[in-house]
Amino acid sequence: MKRFDTINVIPLIDVMLVLLAIVLTTASFIVKDSLNLDLPETQSTQTYVPPKDEIPVTFHIDQQNQLYLNEEPQTLLAIDAMLTTLNKEQRIVIQVDKKAEFGEFVQLIDLLKAQQLNNLTILTKAKAAQ
Repeated sequence: MKRFDTINVIPLIDVMLVLLAIVLTTASFIVKDSLNLDLPETQSTQTYVPPKDEIPVTFHIDQQNQLYLNEEPQTLLAIDAMLTTLNKEQRIVIQVDKKAEFGEFVQLIDLLKAQQLNNLTILTKAKAAQ
């Protein structure tokens, strides 16, 4: 009878690669936001990298003009009260659906400017090359 001196690791590597593929495909769905905003396209946009040391406050306006704070529906009055508690250097990210009314966006910016919150990032998507 033949004696086994080593273990065949090739099947183990195959299983690990399959598990890695499963993890990588499901992880990409976790990051996607649940509001399904269709952001306007811009030609001269830069890639947004969120800061690692600070979590920004995120505002969304969907196509029905509903305002969200960190993906929770809010009113302008509630947001105005919350903004008074923020530090003036707080990072703020704004995402607005391209079908939303411009007036909703202007009202949000007006509230932010009234509290002197000027560290704003407005997210768009890059225009496809033609």
